[in-house]
Amino acid sequence: MKAFQFLTQHWGKQRRESYSPSQLARALPEKKAILPDISLQRLHKSRRLQKVHPPLMLGVTIVALTSVVGYRFYNQPRLLPGAVSPATIVAPEDGSFPDLKTTEEKRRDAQTATVPLWQRDEAATAEMEKNLAQTLTQIEELRQLLPAIPWLDPQILSSGIQQYLRACPEADWQAILTAVNSRQSTVLPNYQQQRAIAELNRYRQEKSPAEWQYLLYQIHQARQRYQQAAGQIALLSADIQNQIPIWLQLSPQEWRDTRRSLQQAAHQILVQGIPPGMPSPILAESLRLSLTSVSSPVARQAAIKLFLSLRQDKSNLIVDREATKQRAQQAAASVEPVVVTVRRGEGIVKAGETISQEQFILLDGFHLSRRRVNWSGLATAGVAVTLAALVFCGVQRRVRRRLRRRDHVLLCLLSLSVTLIAITDLRYLNLPAVGFLASSFYGPSLAVTQVALLAGLSSFATENLSWEYLLATTASGLLAAAVAGRLRSRDELAFLGGGIGLTQGGVYLLVQLTFSAAAGTIWYAILPGAAAYGLLGLAWAVVALGLSPYLERLFDVTTPIRLVELSNPNCPLLKRLVTEAPGTFQHTLAVASLAEAAGRELHCNVELIRAGTLYHDIGKMHDPLAFIENQMGRTNKHDEINDPWQSAAIIKKHVSEGLAMARKYSLPRVVQDFIPEHQGTILIAYFYHQAQQQAAQNGGTAVVEADFRYDGPIPQCRETAIVMLADGCEAALRSLRDTTPEVAKMTVQKIFKGRWQEGQLQDSGIAYEELPLIADTFIQVWQQFHHQRIVYPKVGKRE
Repeated sequence: MKAFQFLTQHWGKQRRESYSPSQLARALPEKKAILPDISLQRLHKSRRLQKVHPPLMLGVTIVALTSVVGYRFYNQPRLLPGAVSPATIVAPEDGSFPDLKTTEEKRRDAQTATVPLWQRDEAATAEMEKNLAQTLTQIEELRQLLPAIPWLDPQILSSGIQQYLRACPEADWQAILTAVNSRQSTVLPNYQQQRAIAELNRYRQEKSPAEWQYLLYQIHQARQRYQQAAGQIALLSADIQNQIPIWLQLSPQEWRDTRRSLQQAAHQILVQGIPPGMPSPILAESLRLSLTSVSSPVARQAAIKLFLSLRQDKSNLIVDREATKQRAQQAAASVEPVVVTVRRGEGIVKAGETISQEQFILLDGFHLSRRRVNWSGLATAGVAVTLAALVFCGVQRRVRRRLRRRDHVLLCLLSLSVTLIAITDLRYLNLPAVGFLASSFYGPSLAVTQVALLAGLSSFATENLSWEYLLATTASGLLAAAVAGRLRSRDELAFLGGGIGLTQGGVYLLVQLTFSAAAGTIWYAILPGAAAYGLLGLAWAVVALGLSPYLERLFDVTTPIRLVELSNPNCPLLKRLVTEAPGTFQHTLAVASLAEAAGRELHCNVELIRAGTLYHDIGKMHDPLAFIENQMGRTNKHDEINDPWQSAAIIKKHVSEGLAMARKYSLPRVVQDFIPEHQGTILIAYFYHQAQQQAAQNGGTAVVEADFRYDGPIPQCRETAIVMLADGCEAALRSLRDTTPEVAKMTVQKIFKGRWQEGQLQDSGIAYEELPLIADTFIQVWQQFHHQRIVYPKVGKRE
């Protein structure tokens, strides 16, 4: 019976707290005298603050996170590896215990140290053989076109002069001929020219004119052949061009032997394979051993230089990734499990000795490691969690984000999911999903803070920390937290999921290559794991994207995409508004234009402002003709009623009816807040003054002002306050068609002054210094809608 009375009293108290001041005055007449001191703003504010700052939820969150983060301290051994044994401990019986940690380390080292398996790159091999064959063919063509030097008897002209006369420029050759024909001593700047003139003069003096002309003919033919071959020589590399004289000097038999031996040796070496990074001296030695059939040392050296110049440090071997991966897996599987054994009575550890890993396995296996609750560790975990919670609350205050009790519950559940996965298996940490959801619901600032703090707590909660997993998932989580809250479409979120996967896989690969001992040779073995881990990051993004609509409904949170969807005119409630109250809908669009522009200037949530503005007057559908924008020239309904109290009740009812419609259509709470807060506790002045006039004429009782005020609450955030100002200014600005911007600005300032003096903006967070900026923005938008147009001349109607 007492319990029933307690519940009845509690229920009645809750009902009284939900009443408006006028309802409270009628319900509690004995306390009517003190009602003016208890403002409606304070009632709503106190109720709101209880939801915004729930210390109980903060305490529950700290306790829950501490219990998970400190999980490893519940049954922690006191005698750990590295600790000093307080006494000598012997084995109570025979025992054999597996050392899982050491076994895993050995298997990882075996996998990392796996030597790569190579396979021949057939395309690269064929390309090298083709280049060698083409070069040898070009040299063959040059040998046929250019005879070897000396192509004349050295007694006629020396070999050096023959080579010079064949290749010298035409101007130099003509200068030499002029000097020889003039039979005068001519000093030329080039030493080779002077020698050529001397040898030609000598031959001309010794031989007949016919023999002299024949020599000139032979030189001319050699020069022509050389000019024809010059184009082909230019196609060769500089190294091969330097070797052309050597190849031309070989006899036909030496050339054939060298060409055949070089092709066979190159084919043999390419079949065996040239691994990456093979030094050229080693390759040259292999070629020298394969070219033993070449008798000429000059030809052998030229063949070696030719092959090395064509190779250009290229390799025709590539890593066989699949075979290497299988070998690495076989190497890891071949590692036998490490088992530590001991016989009864044997000493495990001596007093004062530092405990090793092997000794710890024996102590823990015999339950001699003194496991207990590590209260100091739990206290450290509690301090870490408390500091993290305080940092989060500090960032929350800094960004001015108000959180309800259900928001705290959602953030607590997301945090618990991370820490639970961390103590289970760090590889599957869901920081990308948490960053994705927290950023979409509460903005990038809070999301980045939460992800960073949870990453630190996860590293604290994990006993065997794997940095490659923690760093990779933290990087992808921070990316999701920083970007998700700024995106406005599902396609953009899908692209973000791909970026999360690439980031997680890339950071994992980078960390593995950095910390692995033989990373330079086994990156191909790590790459599949990195790709799989990247796909896991993408999977978390997909999970977050799929859970988002359900969490929005369950915890009444909104994302920018949800707000954009609510602003679609095809939403059922907006379609009703267009049909049933078209004037109100046009008024709503005009208010939205003003409010969005001001919200953009003040860096507010523009999507929230637009969605809230579109639904702020939906309650007028309960009686559209009671509002002048829907009457369209018809008789004013309130003139027929002629009762200001009843008219005020009809006007005020559009707030309660709007809230009922919003709940029926499951609008988010942040959107519902625009319905009562855009009116605040404003006085319905027209009917209030009408009631005063009637009371004065009829000699009635004094008019209660609270009966003509909206029930509130006053705006609790910057967005609803901007809509209140825009709603008040829209009708006033619409009536100012042919006036100046100065007059319009004075009108806006008058409305702003009234709202400020009434205390309607005191809980919104809008500073007094921001009001002029909002006013200027409203005037700019008004001028855009009511700009002057050109007066067209009247034209008579044509017959």
